[in-house]
Amino acid sequence: MLLAPSLAPACDRQLTARSHVDDSRPAPFGACTGGVFPHPCAMSHADQPFAASPDILPLGLDGLLVRFARGFSDQANARALALHQALCTDPPQGYLESAPALASLQLRFDRAQVDRAALKTELHARLAALPETAPRPARLWHIPAAFGDLNGPQLAETAALAGTTPEALIAEFTATELRVLALGFAPGQPYLGTLPPRWDLPRLDALTPQVPRGAITTAIRQVVLFANLSPTGWRWLGRTAFRPFAPEAETPVALAPGDALRFHPISAPELDALLDTGDPLGGARLERRG
Repeated sequence: MLLAPSLAPACDRQLTARSHVDDSRPAPFGACTGGVFPHPCAMSHADQPFAASPDILPLGLDGLLVRFARGFSDQANARALALHQALCTDPPQGYLESAPALASLQLRFDRAQVDRAALKTELHARLAALPETAPRPARLWHIPAAFGDLNGPQLAETAALAGTTPEALIAEFTATELRVLALGFAPGQPYLGTLPPRWDLPRLDALTPQVPRGAITTAIRQVVLFANLSPTGWRWLGRTAFRPFAPEAETPVALAPGDALRFHPISAPELDALLDTGDPLGGARLERRG
């Protein structure tokens, strides 16, 4: 599934990381957000074998998949983000767009300008010069969110599973600077991570039939901020008025892979007031870092 160029926030030519994933196994129905397609949330945070020399595989008529690992790892994701930024900053001949996923990157090219073999050779050269770590995020989002009660009814049981109190869990959560690991499954929907080790929690045994747009959910040390109403097997902690996908906005997809993000706690009445404004940013503030 491709986004129109006008929807891409970080690179003018960017895919949505939905159709390519880093594990060949489809997620069980309902285990993530109710879909049956292969999906990034099928991958646990457990360390996966990391390829010193990534696989570069054909994908369709005009695509390549650069696979750093067969499952999520911080190192693989950092390399995917670094390659995406490098391609956006200095695109090779024939490059059209790219999208990082949790442990891979999908790239599309113009077959009239470059053939697959030549682009693959160019990618190998780029990979050899790639840093081992992701670039420091140039953008940090501050997003207000309410936690617990009706806005996060699974907070208490999640805290108990993590061996702490709801207050301590949210204090740790809001003190953690997260990174947008990938966008996928729905337009603009971010996968964020990674949380401290105590957050390596399993998904629910049964689906939550519906969480609202802006729901903040967690499993396997990752966070999904829902772009739309959806069923989910992830644990619902809180809610924000920030809308990851706002088609009417000047920038419909505000977040970009590699962005940093922190949630800031607010009260339920404060969240209601932000929701009532209809502002798709929902009180979020963007900090640009040098």
